[in-house]
Amino acid sequence: MDASTGQDTRHAPDPDTDVVALLMAQHGEIRNLFDEVGASTGDERRDAFRRLVRMLAVHETAEEEIVHPYARRATEGGAAVVADRLREEHEAKEVLSRLDGMDTEDPKFLPELLVLRTAVMEHARAEERYEFTQLRRLNDPDRLAAMAKSLRRVEGMAPTRPHPGVESAAANIALGPVAAVVDRTRDALRKAMGKNG
Repeated sequence: MDASTGQDTRHAPDPDTDVVALLMAQHGEIRNLFDEVGASTGDERRDAFRRLVRMLAVHETAEEEIVHPYARRATEGGAAVVADRLREEHEAKEVLSRLDGMDTEDPKFLPELLVLRTAVMEHARAEERYEFTQLRRLNDPDRLAAMAKSLRRVEGMAPTRPHPGVESAAANIALGPVAAVVDRTRDALRKAMGKNG
């Protein structure tokens, strides 16, 4: 509430012009995709899982390339906060890699999916609490809009599934096809942001 005008100044930021709002919307989409994967079977489950992998790749890569660097240098204790988020992301990627090697109808798939969901949702809550609030407090609207624009561009450029031979061979050996989606998404994001390497 603005005391001088008596008007309610609280409004939901627009995901098109605010990277925090966009990342929060992605958290919601990720939750919905977990629900969809868990509730479906057969080809529908495989398709939903591919979309989940893509969304996680877009989201985590954007955070690694846009959010974490800013949080590391612009917030008090930022290096430790980012180190914690990177550790969480690494743990989630290991579970995702195990899932990627399974048939989605394997009896072990849904229990592993639950492990991944728990890790990803705990990670999302930590991001919202420790990074997103700092971004909102320390950034200006133009910076938030520019970050959102870069992320929107990469959403459209990100691969829908891994394509052998295009990804980083070293990462692919270590983590399998999921890593290919992450690598290609990172390349697309850097291109969208005008970065090299």
